[in-house]
Amino acid sequence: MAWFTRKKPPIAAAPPEDAARNVRTEGLWLKCDGCRQIIWRKALEDSMQVCPKCGYHFKLDAEARVRSLLDGEWIEYDKGMASTDPLEFCDSKPYKKRLEDMRKATSRMDAVIAAEGKLKGRTIQLCVLDLKFIGGSMGAVVGEKITRAIERAIAKRQPLVIVSSSGGARMQEGAVSLMQMAKVSAALMRLDAAKIPYISVLADPTTGGVTASFAMLGDLNIGEPGALIGFAGPRVIEQTIRQKLPPGFQRSEFLLQHGFLDAVVPRSQLRDYLARALDFFLGPVG
Repeated sequence: MAWFTRKKPPIAAAPPEDAARNVRTEGLWLKCDGCRQIIWRKALEDSMQVCPKCGYHFKLDAEARVRSLLDGEWIEYDKGMASTDPLEFCDSKPYKKRLEDMRKATSRMDAVIAAEGKLKGRTIQLCVLDLKFIGGSMGAVVGEKITRAIERAIAKRQPLVIVSSSGGARMQEGAVSLMQMAKVSAALMRLDAAKIPYISVLADPTTGGVTASFAMLGDLNIGEPGALIGFAGPRVIEQTIRQKLPPGFQRSEFLLQHGFLDAVVPRSQLRDYLARALDFFLGPVG
């Protein structure tokens, strides 16, 4: 019975349960908010954050948006411009602390990228709001950077494209943020007087003071599929009028049907659509 009494070598300790496997696989898949199907994240990134199964448009990072529209390298203006705290505002945290946290999280000083680059060979001024930075809200810096982009478009006689994705005016800056609505709208009047085209692209969501000012003032107003576009949100409207809203209310397709938008264009077709629109306004490049 020696085999029974023989001392067996110790069994090696098992590695932590699924530790390595979790590291390798975590975050590779996600569920589509549209069709509820499981999507491989790499496939979503390759399609510019559009579900390959149902076409649902996820929110797109501001810098990725710039890359998707411009040909190659671009110049970014006013990158170091930063908001102050004129009201010493505090809600769940002080506004200064909120700004610091957002700057660390996004590596950006405020909620807009103002760039100059080529779209299909034509130089344009491009502004893209960053929803990740305090909901893409418009404060003094956003208003100033967009106004400067408009002034560059006038000085250089280059068309302007603004991609909006915002919750509206930034409440932490009070009346200063509301003043930006009039400031940017007045600058767009000067752009119109100079006969330089401005195309507005409205992504999900575009609401509040941004919708009530520059987002709806384009020579051409384009919505992305399924984008929420409006001033007050649908829940606020329902509670105010005490009525049930129709299906799809305030979505881009509803607005197109009722004459508030000129077109609804899928993200994959947007760059070509903008190029054709600018050719119509200004003639072919070259």
